[in-house]
Amino acid sequence: MRLLLLLLIALMAYPKGLLAGPPFQLDDPDVIPYRHFEFYTFSTVGSTPGEVDTAGPAVELNWSGIHNVMFHFLVPAVAAFPSDGPVTFGLGDSEVGLQYRFIQETKHRPMVGTFTMLEIPTGNPDRGLGAGKPSWKIPIWMQKSIGTYTFDWGGGENISHIPGARNFPFGGAMVQRDLSKKLTLGGELYYHGRETAGTLSSRYATMVDIGGYYTLHDPGFQLLFCYGHTVAGQTENYAYLGLYWTWGPKSTADK
Repeated sequence: MRLLLLLLIALMAYPKGLLAGPPFQLDDPDVIPYRHFEFYTFSTVGSTPGEVDTAGPAVELNWSGIHNVMFHFLVPAVAAFPSDGPVTFGLGDSEVGLQYRFIQETKHRPMVGTFTMLEIPTGNPDRGLGAGKPSWKIPIWMQKSIGTYTFDWGGGENISHIPGARNFPFGGAMVQRDLSKKLTLGGELYYHGRETAGTLSSRYATMVDIGGYYTLHDPGFQLLFCYGHTVAGQTENYAYLGLYWTWGPKSTADK
């Protein structure tokens, strides 16, 4: 954990203007260019006291059909590894979302937007593969570039209709840096509040996540990776590994 913290401090010393979002847990207000697409195929692993959960193979598709607006779709296969029950695997809860940038960045003000998401209960809750009820993530994200520095920060509220679950806040801050034309690394400090009323996964957690992406073929094809661990609160781990493609029209305005 000392190495992770030192790496995060080093990244904050020399960041360049990049974006949050996958493979990280935080997001940003910067919408992809108009009429462009993003596609991810990925796997994640998350552990809390009493359970390990995986998502993957999973697919995510994003599309900007309106200026400053992006539509988001995600469908995962998931597995649950509870400490007191059998391992299960199948379709998990899907996700749809809308990203909207409503304030553009200027010299003296940050870019501001939201990325509201709805978790749709497509997984089987009796097998531990879904929540059984919908939930919402309603955040506000901000981004500001100052010289060679770019900062992403913000947070919001998770609103849940799941029995035994609680509404809880989440948020944090992150920074990224290009180490070369192909390799980018970043670090984030991520926080979430108490998620359930039970004894398991019932405490807050603050995590340090380190990750980035490597360009396999330019333009628009990258390998994404991230790992994080708790530095305060209940013990949690987070990992992400995926492939990313982006494409769209090559007009001068889009460039």
